[in-house]
Amino acid sequence: MDVAFSSAAAGFALGLSLILAIGAQNAFVLRQGLRRAHVLPVVLVCAISDAVLIGAGVAGFGAAAEAVPWLALAMRIFGALFLTWYGLRSLRAAWRGGAAMDAGAGAGSLRRAVLTCLALTWLNPHVYLDTVVLLGSISAQYDDRLSFALGAMSASFAFFFSLGYGARALAPVFARPTAWRVLDLGVGLTMLAIAAGLILGA
Repeated sequence: MDVAFSSAAAGFALGLSLILAIGAQNAFVLRQGLRRAHVLPVVLVCAISDAVLIGAGVAGFGAAAEAVPWLALAMRIFGALFLTWYGLRSLRAAWRGGAAMDAGAGAGSLRRAVLTCLALTWLNPHVYLDTVVLLGSISAQYDDRLSFALGAMSASFAFFFSLGYGARALAPVFARPTAWRVLDLGVGLTMLAIAAGLILGA
């Protein structure tokens, strides 16, 4: 398989797995999509922010890994531990259930929607762990880190546009807590599988 393609595919798969986890940002995008309110600006803010952070993580970690040889192994272990925690948290959410999509009140202004989206993106420490730290560390395993980064960035664009513009079709489904439990279960299992791959050096 072509190195660039395999690296991009790995970046896309991991980026998508990380971004699928239910959180405040995704719930906000889903609500905006359900309301059909300011969907394009919101999804662009999320996707472009992710692209900037992913690029910084891949570029920064690559330089640091060359300067400090043991850093790649340390970050791989950290990534595996973080993914294990992330996966177990998702499985716990699936077990407990109780989550549901709350469309909430009115759509609000464009300015408020964009500022809220920026806050949910840039003030969330998990965003930095996912993009800068985790994706940055894992990218060091690939010869073509640029393709890995582009794959992860593409996953963000694909996910947020699909979530924002596909929300209307999902409204009847995610009105039920069971749908969230199924999604949490899938995310949890994916995270644990990726963590096992990191530990085994796959």
